[in-house]
Amino acid sequence: MKVSTRVEYGVMALLEIAKHSENGESVSATEIAEKQKISQKYLEQILPQLRQAGLIKAQKGLRGGYRISKPADSIRMTEVFNALDDSILADMETIGEPESSFRSSVNACLWGKINAKLNAFAADKTLGDLLAECSEYQAESWDLYII
Repeated sequence: MKVSTRVEYGVMALLEIAKHSENGESVSATEIAEKQKISQKYLEQILPQLRQAGLIKAQKGLRGGYRISKPADSIRMTEVFNALDDSILADMETIGEPESSFRSSVNACLWGKINAKLNAFAADKTLGDLLAECSEYQAESWDLYII
């Protein structure tokens, strides 16, 4: 599966925002861009999409930045994907193909089933789940030797 950089960076930015929001803090686009090594200009095109989808809130002022708009455990990945690229979870279309065609059969037997699994996975996975899994993965990946 190939995911656009818009989706990849959007998920990373949303995770960074959720991580800060756990402590009641907001995080600026500059901080997100630096920590996640994302172009700030590109990030500033992605953040409004997340805001328009109701996933984040922007706060102006001295301690301004972004916060998630609701608890991370209530944000489904389907919402995130659809906010950033609504074609990820869309069904494959066989426009002009008769239903009895081989292509139509392959779409139903293979791509349709893969798409259904992806939709079910994204509907079941929350931003909170992803944040916890990523934090655990990072903690496990550290090799700590004490001498």
